[in-house]
Amino acid sequence: MGEYKKLWWLLLAVLAFTFAILGWSGVEVYRQVPPIPEQVVTTSNKVLMTKEQILDGQTAWQSTGGMQVGSIWGHGSYQAPDWSSDWLHRELLAWLDLAALETAGVPFQQLDSDRQMVLQNQLKTEYRRNTLDPETGIVTVSDRRAQAMAQTGEYYQKLYGADPELRSTRSNFAMKEDTLPSAKRREDLTKFYFWTAWAASTERPGSQVTYTNNWPHEPLIDNKPSTANVLWSIASVIFLIAGIAFLVWGWAFTHRHEPEPVAPKADPLGVGALTPSQRALGKYLFLVVALFVFQVLLGGFTAHYTVEGQTFYGIDVSQWFPYSLTRTWHLQTALFWIATGFLAAGLFLAPMINGGKDPKYQKLGVDVLFWALVVLVVGSYIGNFLAIKHIMPEHLNFWLGHQGYEYLELGRVWQVVKFLGLAFWLLLMLRGMLPAFKKEGDKNLLALLGASTIAIGLFYGTGLFYGERTHITIMEYWRWWVVHLWVEGFFEVFATTALAFIFSSMGLVSKRGATVASLASASLFMLGGVPGTLHHMYFSGTTTPVMAIGASFSALEVVPLIVLGYEAWENWRLKERAPWMEAVRWPLMCFVAVAFWNMLGAGVFGFMVNPPISLYYIQGLNTTPVHAHAALFGVYGFLAIGFTLLVLRYIVPGFSFNEKVMRTGFWGLNAGLVLMIATSLLPIGLIQFYASVSEGMWYARSEEFMQQPLLQTLRWVRTFGDVVFIVGALAIFWQVVLGVFRPKSYAGQKIAYGAAAGAE
Repeated sequence: MGEYKKLWWLLLAVLAFTFAILGWSGVEVYRQVPPIPEQVVTTSNKVLMTKEQILDGQTAWQSTGGMQVGSIWGHGSYQAPDWSSDWLHRELLAWLDLAALETAGVPFQQLDSDRQMVLQNQLKTEYRRNTLDPETGIVTVSDRRAQAMAQTGEYYQKLYGADPELRSTRSNFAMKEDTLPSAKRREDLTKFYFWTAWAASTERPGSQVTYTNNWPHEPLIDNKPSTANVLWSIASVIFLIAGIAFLVWGWAFTHRHEPEPVAPKADPLGVGALTPSQRALGKYLFLVVALFVFQVLLGGFTAHYTVEGQTFYGIDVSQWFPYSLTRTWHLQTALFWIATGFLAAGLFLAPMINGGKDPKYQKLGVDVLFWALVVLVVGSYIGNFLAIKHIMPEHLNFWLGHQGYEYLELGRVWQVVKFLGLAFWLLLMLRGMLPAFKKEGDKNLLALLGASTIAIGLFYGTGLFYGERTHITIMEYWRWWVVHLWVEGFFEVFATTALAFIFSSMGLVSKRGATVASLASASLFMLGGVPGTLHHMYFSGTTTPVMAIGASFSALEVVPLIVLGYEAWENWRLKERAPWMEAVRWPLMCFVAVAFWNMLGAGVFGFMVNPPISLYYIQGLNTTPVHAHAALFGVYGFLAIGFTLLVLRYIVPGFSFNEKVMRTGFWGLNAGLVLMIATSLLPIGLIQFYASVSEGMWYARSEEFMQQPLLQTLRWVRTFGDVVFIVGALAIFWQVVLGVFRPKSYAGQKIAYGAAAGAE
């Protein structure tokens, strides 16, 4: 550890402390999950459903695309309703009408205000009261509520079938006809939806809040933000301000500006001969941009479904490529190409770390991993298609088809293949890294790079800790280990450390400065990032301590983003350090964009949805994809593109970027993302936010609200931003294709460039 001992101990202490908190929270999640009743019976002893039927309904929901068709407890897609809040509201209205007809012989709306208030009080009492018998696990409901449940269930069975009465509704929800062909599976589905609504309306024993912390907002039964929600929201803002203050003070008193080393006369990374495994990386770069373009085109196609529902400019394509399928492919493809970009960067670095030579059979390993990636991508896509078309037998759906969970949609077998591929990549990386530790010199930066590589290789495996019939709250806990901790945590540390390693290897920054910055950044990222995982679970069936931890630490996630403007400036000015740095200007521009979008997408838009009081009203609205697009593409997408362009620059002898193509690509992507957010997603989200606060979550996601002319127009307006973004993506694709498939056109430039560098 040497002179970095304090920083290493700080990082280890942060990791031990934060993972202890996350682990304790996991125990709390397992202990306090909303119970799934053994039976739901009426007061007249009629059995309405069993635990097995509810779980059968969960698997039926998964088979339709799960979170790609509406959402559960706010998690999922945004075109169809949130089924938990929608079911609850429909059931409540049905109960009120039944009660009014029983007591006064007229529908509820025809009663005078006094009699309406009496029934609403009865409604609140009945729905919030917990009738679960802890000994038998039986929930008892009134005969009237059973009737309301039956009426609501009938609507859903028609909706998920092909009933012509609800054809326009299915179109407005971007659902294909006969979304769930089996009548029995549709009936099971209604039982699962009922249970999610029951958990959202029933008070947890010993408290005055529901199992979902009073989410969703539903005025009919007084579902409103809890006291703890408000208190921890205020606390999160205080923690944010305090964190920023301590960061500024710490930066002022401890930051030392490292003297800049004298830049080499020629690019050190371009001096040595390429190894066979490095030359083999061109196909990885092509796969990155090919998948990127495919994902972007899918995004535009999927966004169009939000205005036409079942058609693409009048052509009915929903029976073959419905919204649930194209959105699945859109999200999965993003993870595939971004991860491939990071894998390629690592494989490029491994021989450099190993003294400029390949370990034995390294090229073979690189080739095998590539074709494994191709099989994974194609196989998982086919599985998704067969599952959502209901061609695949239902017992194979989870394993080979569609798990139903956002960002982890691929079948479990393909998920295992992906994990094994990452583990194999880790092996290839360690074969290049481990021998380097035997050499003389400072190994601290290499040790941190190795640790982050191990984390990327192994932590994806946490997504295997749940099964097809696992309680959805427990599933959410492990899902966010992958989506938040693996992607937003360890990828961030790997990217920061890899860039520091590259720039120090170029001789542009001192190794000490790069090491100190990387260790300090890793501690800051992990301090808020690890327990901050829980801010996704405020309303997923967890208790107040989980909310408190998530709110407090997720606020600290924003703190390190405050200094990203300085990081952007540091990266930007590296291009002035040596004339040969002009050759990597466009990768550097991508890294500058990463800092900007990290600040805006992860920082500003991230904190917009972080405090519990904020997320209470906007979870599941279009404010969420604002944060998702700005952070996932703006940060990790630009990182992957930057790594791709950087590797391309070095594996193609004499390569230089086409300025016109790169300007179109870089600024097209940035302008398109700004337009997409500013002209469509954010305005729609803010309008929905007002509706959610004033009327309830059910209304903000309802057909009536979402089909208003203004919101329809805003969804059409998004087309302009999408087109600009697509043009940018195609330009990046073309630049990489030119480099990978036309390397001879650059052959003469190496001599001229080298001579110019030597003349300096």
